[in-house]
Formats: sequence, structure tokens, C-alpha cells
Amino acid sequence: MGHVIAKYGVSERLACRVLGQPRSTQRKIPKEPEDEAALTADIIALATQYGRYGYRRITALLRDAGWLVNKKRVARIWRREGLKVPQKQSKRGRLWLTDGSCIRLRPEYPNHVWSYDFVEDRTHDGRKFRMLNIIDEFTRECLAIRVSRKLKAVDVIDVLSDLFILRGVPGHIRSDNVLCGEAAAALGQQISARRFAGSALQLE
Repeated sequence: MGHVIAKYGVSERLACRVLGQPRSTQRKIPKEPEDEAALTADIIALATQYGRYGYRRITALLRDAGWLVNKKRVARIWRREGLKVPQKQSKRGRLWLTDGSCIRLRPEYPNHVWSYDFVEDRTHDGRKFRMLNIIDEFTRECLAIRVSRKLKAVDVIDVLSDLFILRGVPGHIRSDNVLCGEAAAALGQQISARRFAGSALQLE
């Protein structure tokens, strides 16, 4: 308002009428509540701790903590501080579990993280078949597909062993399917053997 008055040399009354703003807004000095700084700090702390909560749930947490505050005031501070709920990640790419108990490793380079999973379908005669798919999570390249009526742990180890020979051992292998004790031990031996062989070649 002051800029308009100074630039065009008009009165405050005329400037307010043209801009559609009540004149009282130019006279009333806004007063910040004494607890504004403390409330803002608590809102930021809760938003940091509960990253998926919006201002309504933060308001409920503040009330549980003893604050007498309504959601409109929290929303105002929320917008002023630039807080927002991050966009929900897709199930395939999310970095946390639904209960927040685990951080999912993000692949950073080729051969860093491989993952394998099974896909099931039926042929025209109604018989089931399964496909074992192994991908590099960084490049999104499908490294291998094995198709069979039945796929067991030994098949997983067999395909991974071939890939270890062709591409080397990845930093991590991820899967929703848990191998049994013997199969997991066999896979661990394969990984150790390939890494040992690679180290021996480098020393030579």
C-alpha cells in the first residue's frame, strides 16, 4: 500500500478503495502471540518426526501434549514455514516399510542391488507355470528369466550362480521370498567363492 501511495501520489483512502482493501488494515499493527515461537518449534519438530502427518494430525498431537490450539492456527504456521507432506512413493520404489521400521536401500550404481521375484500365470490348458525374474535395480535391466512349471530354491541358486560368473557378485540381493536354511547357506557359499575368485585374479 505504501508503495502505491508513494508512486502515484494518491491518498490512502483512494488507494484502499482502488485496491479493495479496508483502511483498518493499514492502522492495525499485527501482534504475534507470546507462544508463537515455541508453538512453531513444536510443529516443526513433530513434522520432522512424523513425516507422513499433515497439519490436522499434528494439531491432535499438539493437543495431546497440552497445547490449546486450533487447526486454523496450526495450518497458518504450517504454510508460513513451508511444511508439506511428501508425495507418497509407489510401492515398488518406496524407501520405508508401512510401519516405518526399516529403511529400504536405494541402488546407487550398476551391480549395487539385484532383486528377484516370481511371477505366476497359466497356459491355455489351465496349467500353472512360474517365471523367476532377476533385475538390476539401478539400470532396471532384466538380467535373467527362468520359466518352469515348478521353481525351487536350487533353481534360484543356479540362475544366480550363472550371473555371478557372467557379471560378478552384486553388493546386495533383495527378495520378498525367503530361502530355507540350506539354500541360503549354499547361496552364501557361492557368493563367497565368486568374491574370493575375483580377489585372486586381481592379485595375480
